[in-house]
Amino acid sequence: MKLIGISGSILKETQAPFSGYNRSYVNEDYVHAVIKAGGIPIILPVTMDEGVIRDFVSRLDGLILSGGHDVQPKLYGENPLRKIGEVFPDRDVFDLKLIEFAKEKQIPILGICRGFQILNVYHGGSLYQDLDYLTQELKIAHSQASGPTVRTHEVDVKAASMFSKIVKNNRIEVNSFHHQAIKELGKGLTAVAHADDGIIEAFELESYPWLLGVQFHPEMLHREMGCMQNIFNEFVLATEVETL
Repeated sequence: MKLIGISGSILKETQAPFSGYNRSYVNEDYVHAVIKAGGIPIILPVTMDEGVIRDFVSRLDGLILSGGHDVQPKLYGENPLRKIGEVFPDRDVFDLKLIEFAKEKQIPILGICRGFQILNVYHGGSLYQDLDYLTQELKIAHSQASGPTVRTHEVDVKAASMFSKIVKNNRIEVNSFHHQAIKELGKGLTAVAHADDGIIEAFELESYPWLLGVQFHPEMLHREMGCMQNIFNEFVLATEVETL
């Protein structure tokens, strides 16, 4: 079985007796989706030690970049605007190093929500710091107060893309928990799914063995929707291909 690294985050405890105490974590759905796909999930705690990050990746067969905080806008050449959410600069550095070393090793990479956004930034792209900053009026509420398994809108999937082969459909339903979106697509990335209002919901990197980013949360839907579990199935299957 292949080792799949899942980028972690830090949760600050707010309740006594451990108020202010930091905990390393990922949401459990990532773990279950990887196990169901036949992989062995490994949670990667945030660290600034580059040697440790490199050693993490050296042992992995695939990398999942999980959701979380907003990406700090200075990474794509902007000052923070009033509607930006909470940022976590140390995690930005951590995730960018994970991507760098994973690409050096040529292992499969799956980016989800924040992971999708920081993959775009890594490749030279930019983000709308809040959807209210788009010039066009959006048709869809992309951040809704719904449960994690509630499918709130549909997306069109580009025919003949890797993503369409994975989900086996040209139109799918997704959940939606984001207030930011891709503005400029990163170099080499190809948008392969869009919401009806034009927001990019998935991209691929054709020049790389296997890289997929999705704006929604397939790990939260993997029990209810076969196409969402199949994202993890195909990701883990791609780790079977020999890497550098």
